[in-house]
Amino acid sequence: MPNSLDAINEKVKKESVFIQALTQEMGKVIVGQSYLLERLLVGLLANGHILIEGVPGLAKTMSVKVLAQAIKTKFQRLQFTPDLLPADLIGTLIYNPKEGNFTTKKGPIFANIILADEINRAPAKVQSALLEAMQERQVTIGEHTYKLDEPFLVLATQNPIEHEGTYPLPEAQVDRFMLKLKIGYPNKEEEFKIMKRMATTNKTTDVDPVVGPEDIMRARKVVDEIYMDERIERYIIDIVFATRDPKAYGLDSLVGLIQYGASPRASIYLSVAAKAHAFIQGRGYVVPQDVKTIGMDVLRHRVIVSYEAEAEDKTSEDVVKLVFDAVKVP
Repeated sequence: MPNSLDAINEKVKKESVFIQALTQEMGKVIVGQSYLLERLLVGLLANGHILIEGVPGLAKTMSVKVLAQAIKTKFQRLQFTPDLLPADLIGTLIYNPKEGNFTTKKGPIFANIILADEINRAPAKVQSALLEAMQERQVTIGEHTYKLDEPFLVLATQNPIEHEGTYPLPEAQVDRFMLKLKIGYPNKEEEFKIMKRMATTNKTTDVDPVVGPEDIMRARKVVDEIYMDERIERYIIDIVFATRDPKAYGLDSLVGLIQYGASPRASIYLSVAAKAHAFIQGRGYVVPQDVKTIGMDVLRHRVIVSYEAEAEDKTSEDVVKLVFDAVKVP
């Protein structure tokens, strides 16, 4: 194992060089938000979609746009509205009267990085069309199914404070997002830098592309090779099972507070995301801290609390914190 571990460490060191270049390029525009930028890279490397939640003005949209500019890929921003139709997203069939047949007009979903801005403003039909693209990496128009190009990543934003004219996302769709991020305000020094940089009438966000799709796909293969000890794999399983049967893990205080625990998809995503986090850190192996660092983002939208928990002002995040505190670290 030491020899193969040395080999994967060397491979990670070689293939992760672009991470620093990508981070520096994004830092030309984005001040602070290191948590958001790191998680965007985790999603990119782990091939997982990301849901970003935060109040307006926190650079959610700009961060995604800058990430797309720093990668030589096709980028599409979709502004979700209540009158959006599935055809506006995936495309439609157009009748040609001269030829007497239908031709396919592909929609904006046929891109590599999709920014679904204010995703919870679109109705259920649009959400179901997006669901197929997110899960199957394909789109069905009429009788034909079209594969989407890799890498394909949906980065969605939603506003947590304004619910007028919004549609709650179906649980099945929320579960398709590998990570759900909650973005907070910058600190005083960061906001001072933001004001100095952005308080101008010429708001340019010019970023040079520093990495291509082939680099991303190559890095993903290396992420799959990153070593994870069986004890850490068991640790991930214990965390997920503690959300389903808290009493078995000595979490009597959580009995009755969890309506639904995390699904097997949580175990899969937690494992892959931990490997991607290790890759970003330049390591060819996963440590328990990788799991703990990324765990809240993987689990906060997969643990559904009961009415009792809501009555006690307990959120899914409170539950996940207690689970991580209780489960023994290997």
